[in-house]
Amino acid sequence: MNDEKLRRQLGRNIVLRRKKIGLTQVALAEKLNYSDKAVSKWERGESTPDVLTLVQLADFFGVTVNDLLQDPDALPENTSKVEKVMSKAVEKTFKRKANKRIILQLSSLLVWSVALVLFVLFSSLGIEKSYVAFFYALPVDAIVMLSLRSAWRDYRSNKLLVSVLVWGSIISLYVTFLLFFGLNLWRILLLGIPGQLAVLFWFRLYHAPVQEEENG
Repeated sequence: MNDEKLRRQLGRNIVLRRKKIGLTQVALAEKLNYSDKAVSKWERGESTPDVLTLVQLADFFGVTVNDLLQDPDALPENTSKVEKVMSKAVEKTFKRKANKRIILQLSSLLVWSVALVLFVLFSSLGIEKSYVAFFYALPVDAIVMLSLRSAWRDYRSNKLLVSVLVWGSIISLYVTFLLFFGLNLWRILLLGIPGQLAVLFWFRLYHAPVQEEENG
C-alpha cells in the first residue's frame, strides 16, 4: 500500500467517525488543540497527523490506531503490512508516553517534596506562616512541567500550565505581602486578567498555525 492510499484511508476513517459522533471539523480541532484547516487536510488525505496525535485520535474515537488506518470497506482480517508496522510503532509510542508520564509525576513530586521540607525546616525554626512555601510550589511546578514538555515538543497542556504559572505567581506574591508585611494588595490580583487574556490570545493565534504547518 502506498502512502497516498494510506492517507486517503485515514482521512475517510476520520470523516466517518467524526460525523458518527456529530462533530464538525472545528469542534474536533478544538478537542485536539489543532486548527480546523489541519483537520481538513487530514480528511482530504493531503497530510497525516503525527504518531502522538494519531494515538490521541484513536483514544478520542474509542478505537485502535489499526481501525483508523484500515480501509473502511475492507474486511477486518485484511490488515496490510504498513498497518502492522504502524501498529508496532504505536506500541513503542505508548511505552515512551508511559515513561514520560512517570518522569512528569516524579518531577512534580520532587517540587512538592522540597516545599514540604522547607515548611518543616522553617516551622521547626519557629518561623511563622512557613506554609507559604506551598504557594510558591505551584508556579515552580508549572515551570518544571513546561520545561519538560517543551523539551519533548509536547505542547498540548502548555496553555493550562502557563495559566497556572501566571495565577500561581500572582497569588504567591499577594499572600507573601499580606502575611509577612500586612499589606492587603488585592489589586495585584487584577494583573491576572490581562495575563490570562495574553495567554489565550497567544495560544490561539500562534500555536494552532504552527501545528498546521508541521502537518501540512
